[in-house]
Amino acid sequence: MKTFYAVLINSLAASLTNTFVWFAVTFWVYLETKSVIATSMMAGIYFATVAVSGFFLGSIVDRYKKKTSMMLSGIFTLIFYGLSLLIYLTTPAENFKHDDSLSLWVFIVLTLFGAITGNIRSIALSTVVTILVEEEGRDKANGLVGTANGVSFLVASIFSGLVIGFMGMLWMIILALICTVLVILHLTTIHIHEKGIVHTDSHLESIDIPGTIKVVRLVPGLFGLIFFNTFNNFLGGVFMSLMDAYGLSMVSVQTWGILWGVLSLGFIMGGLAVAKVGLGKQPMKTLFVSNIVMWVITIIFPVQSSIVLLAVGMFVYLCLIPVVEATEQTILQKVIPHERQGRVFGFAQSIEQAASPITAFMIGPIAKFVFIPFMTTGAGVKLIGSWFGIGSDRGLAFLFIVTGLLGLIVTLIAMQSPAYKALSRIYQKPETSEMAPTV
Repeated sequence: MKTFYAVLINSLAASLTNTFVWFAVTFWVYLETKSVIATSMMAGIYFATVAVSGFFLGSIVDRYKKKTSMMLSGIFTLIFYGLSLLIYLTTPAENFKHDDSLSLWVFIVLTLFGAITGNIRSIALSTVVTILVEEEGRDKANGLVGTANGVSFLVASIFSGLVIGFMGMLWMIILALICTVLVILHLTTIHIHEKGIVHTDSHLESIDIPGTIKVVRLVPGLFGLIFFNTFNNFLGGVFMSLMDAYGLSMVSVQTWGILWGVLSLGFIMGGLAVAKVGLGKQPMKTLFVSNIVMWVITIIFPVQSSIVLLAVGMFVYLCLIPVVEATEQTILQKVIPHERQGRVFGFAQSIEQAASPITAFMIGPIAKFVFIPFMTTGAGVKLIGSWFGIGSDRGLAFLFIVTGLLGLIVTLIAMQSPAYKALSRIYQKPETSEMAPTV
């Protein structure tokens, strides 16, 4: 466990650095260009890149030993951040003030790739849990991973704005480079005992998406779990796209920023709860109960325009996210052979994350042309406006409620599906880890 804690701390430092960089670059781009199109394009490109890269980054984790994979992640990140510093120093400041500037987008892409290559580490960390932690303790270890992610999000969201505001972009990049070097140096002191790796004849063969799909199909219900989480990400994309607009309709931007800093503690507390008590003997049941609570909250908090209802609902919602993530990781760690876990984790990441950018691009027009008119000038004003309220913010609230109802219905149906029951049975079998042979 000492080794696991060392790897976890190292990964936390790396994740904090990469999250800090991406948040800071997003803030800086908006301040320089005043363009919401630029920042929305950055978000779409980021999530799309995460989705596509999961297939390939997972293959790197399986192709090399886990420490080597993490080291490659750090080195690639260092190279991309170094190149972004070079672009920043050699480009006139005026070029960064236009959202159609080639230099600006080269700089954005370089920092994006620096942050994205950090995902090699996050995939590797999930497989390291399998190596270093006994099966009965993996759910709690995954809870600690969720806690680390929450700490990363909380600290990065606060300090990225402060660094950009008081120190500027140059010092932000320099700090990122220093932190990345320290992470690499610390990693050299960690020894991860690993029996061996599965070699393939070529890198392309190691990616082996068809083979990975075949392994997933060998475990009844596993595809169902992945697609269930993908569907939830579709709905979660509604929050990503519209929550800021909804919250800012009730409070100032300063209050909203501070509130989200506090709400981010939910990630940490949820992860600590899993680390303390685990996921129980039936993690699949824990997964679905958590989702039921999440969607009920989504139905309740928008019923009235109240920042208190919103804050309480979002805090509980964020507390449950580490539970859901730890459940999927724990199940995959048990039912998938270790030599395939990197590719399967990467495959799941790609499939599930693909939902977020799709929703982000779709939900804005849906809100603008359907739900907001419904609660401002449409039939909703007469039907429910007297008690629900009217206006564009209530249109967003109605969209949240519809989202929650849809999520709740799908979750209840999924609980009765053969896939859920099959995967639950397989997880309970002690020989599960042998059921998905290497392909």
